[in-house]
Amino acid sequence: MRSPSFRTLPPDGGPLRVLVVGAGNMARAWLRAILASPDTEPAGVVDLVPAAAEALVRRAGVPGTPTGHDLAALAAATRPDAVVDVTVPEAHLPVTLRALALGLPVLGEKPVAATLPEALRLAAAAEAAGELFMVGQSRRYHRHLAAFRDHARLLGRPGILTTDFFRAPRFGGFRETMAHPLLLDMAIHAFDTARWLLDAEPVSVRCEAYNPSWSWYAGDAAATAVFEMTGGIRYVYNGSWCSGGLETSWNGVWRLSGELGSASWDGEHPPEAEAVHGADGTPLARGEAGREARGPEGVAGALAEFVHALRTGVTPTGEVHGNVLSLAMVTAAVASARTDRRVRVEPLLDEALTEALTVATGPEAARLRAWPSAGEALAVTPRGLHRAG
Repeated sequence: MRSPSFRTLPPDGGPLRVLVVGAGNMARAWLRAILASPDTEPAGVVDLVPAAAEALVRRAGVPGTPTGHDLAALAAATRPDAVVDVTVPEAHLPVTLRALALGLPVLGEKPVAATLPEALRLAAAAEAAGELFMVGQSRRYHRHLAAFRDHARLLGRPGILTTDFFRAPRFGGFRETMAHPLLLDMAIHAFDTARWLLDAEPVSVRCEAYNPSWSWYAGDAAATAVFEMTGGIRYVYNGSWCSGGLETSWNGVWRLSGELGSASWDGEHPPEAEAVHGADGTPLARGEAGREARGPEGVAGALAEFVHALRTGVTPTGEVHGNVLSLAMVTAAVASARTDRRVRVEPLLDEALTEALTVATGPEAARLRAWPSAGEALAVTPRGLHRAG
């Protein structure tokens, strides 16, 4: 994947001043991470409900932090270095567009946007502004997951990756009324992780979504999706949000089969691997080999990579052009479930580009019109969104 160009900040030794937009539950976690890091400090908190922003900084123990209801106004008053967007998915487009237009890099929550056309608009807007827009897929930052990825690199060519996810959360609220709660709200974590583990992109998917008879969700709370990834690899996701008893971890249970052996991870503890060689499958190695990441985990890990990218110009793993493909996997899986057919990703991306062009304006629209195709603009076509021959 190519390295998009974005403005860097001078490594002057001072902490990055971050403006947090959104004051909900996840904003608490992000504000804690900003306060805990020696490389960042809060510049302010924005929320449409001023009292919510004031309550957040008070609970965080920094009551003197500026708050407000308007991003542009508070940015003008506080002069931050960057924005962390912790709003609901429907607000990701307007918040990120506004921040980029103000010349501010953005670290956003998943999903990159509410829809695939909106995600493409944000990729184009980041290009036009020359600013970094990174999506903080926080579940990538887990020391045991990093070790699992190390195992994968030792097992030769990957062929099959699977995720089993079975839990029974009773959230209440909007999730229980969604048409596809598991696919739309949870599966993106696993889909994004699969792309990262395999260093591969989605080609097509066949997905069945359904709702067990005892489910308390209005929509389909269970799904099985089989993705073809570049290189002919298959990724299989099998999950349910209404399966109590013997629940998996929130990270799910993973297994990778490669030409030289297999690796597994239960989502919580160190992974295991067994490699073999020869036609007779003579054991070569078995156990918890591999190194583990020592850096920050979860949202703190995403924040650390964002700061590092802005200081060095090194493209982070969640940069918008790449992260669009994680949302594309969700979009394609939902489309497959709704139409009962195999859905290819590349035509889906081009349909989204056509839709984005009908509403985009200004520099954002100019960038979209300059794209030869969505796949090429996202720098994935050279790696092959086309079916492997």
